[in-house]
Amino acid sequence: MDDPKPEYHHRGEQMLALRRARMAASMPFLRGGFRPFFFGAAFWAVAALAFWMATFSGTVTFPSVFSPLAWHQHEMLFGFAGAAIAGFLLTAIPNWTGRLPIAGGPLAALFGLWLAARIAVLYSGTTGWVFAAALDVGFFLVLGGLAAREVFAAHNKNAPVVALVLFFACANAADHAAAAGLANIGEVSVFAGIAVVIVMISLIGGRIVPSFTRNWMTRHGIKEGLPTQPGRFDIGVIAVTAAALLIWLAAPTTPAAGAMLIGAGLLQGARLCRWGGRRAIRDPFVLILHVGYAWVPIGLLLLGGSILDAGIARSSAIHALTAGAMGTMVLAVMTRATLGHTGHELKANAATSLLFSLVTLGALLRVAVPLGLTDYTIAMYVSAAAWGGAFLIFLLAYGPILFRPRLGES
Repeated sequence: MDDPKPEYHHRGEQMLALRRARMAASMPFLRGGFRPFFFGAAFWAVAALAFWMATFSGTVTFPSVFSPLAWHQHEMLFGFAGAAIAGFLLTAIPNWTGRLPIAGGPLAALFGLWLAARIAVLYSGTTGWVFAAALDVGFFLVLGGLAAREVFAAHNKNAPVVALVLFFACANAADHAAAAGLANIGEVSVFAGIAVVIVMISLIGGRIVPSFTRNWMTRHGIKEGLPTQPGRFDIGVIAVTAAALLIWLAAPTTPAAGAMLIGAGLLQGARLCRWGGRRAIRDPFVLILHVGYAWVPIGLLLLGGSILDAGIARSSAIHALTAGAMGTMVLAVMTRATLGHTGHELKANAATSLLFSLVTLGALLRVAVPLGLTDYTIAMYVSAAAWGGAFLIFLLAYGPILFRPRLGES
């Protein structure tokens, strides 16, 4: 029997040549997944938050099958964070596999599917929940399929990341079922989506935070105490965190869930301390990675405390994990990747420093709101303005870069 490997190799070369041609022929905005999806994530962070605050004030009639609060939770998680995850994966996978990125028409179609899902979910009271769910869940299934194809074709070790995307799709589907009244699961579907994001941050953030910190230290002549890549301790922390989140999802009010979450939070805090971020505090791009990751142990500790009747509102814990960890890490990655992949110098200007400050302020205020530390209504509006303002500044300062060619290209 003839060896089929030469034929497969030939097909692979043809596919790479096709993608290379697509990239060259495409408009700059479609030459990499980070471009449309980072723009879309920032735009939706601003638009969805503004719409939610208008609903909160009672000035907007809601057209979705989701309740206003459920829509806010769904869209900030599966809409905003989903776009950021897509942008990151479509940019990181070529680095992992050595294969060319998806570009041109296929990328436009994938971004169009995400955008259509956002509109369909918003107007699902008219279009119907089935149509909205098909688009919304379908987007993550397609994204997961594309990621799996690239990872498995290159025999790459990042298959767990692909699995997390598919788990995210399952949580999304469950949330649609809950909104349609088909499953009486409360907020478990949203919490499952949050759990997937936190595990993603633990897994991927646990690589990039120490790596970028080490690079900065090396450039500045620091030779001792350099952070290392994940080892057994890190794997153990991720495993404990995943287990704690699973117990929380299965038995959210039990002392065991509270104790496990607090244990995971302490371990995540110890993990963060091992990376020596205090020594790279002069670089905003490195500092914000540590600030963003710090919200993970903070959120886990607050969540565990809310279960163990420590006088902590669950809403504070949830927003520490979402507005804090998720929002900050998304901005930290989007700013760094946008500059790095377009040939710009990785140097924080005034706009970048301001947006990092605003997202941190917005998260702090939002966590403080349910704790009764500030006036509820005022803090809600100020936190929304600060957090949303960070993404608005990203659109203004980084949006034009996403539409322009890489420096030195036409």
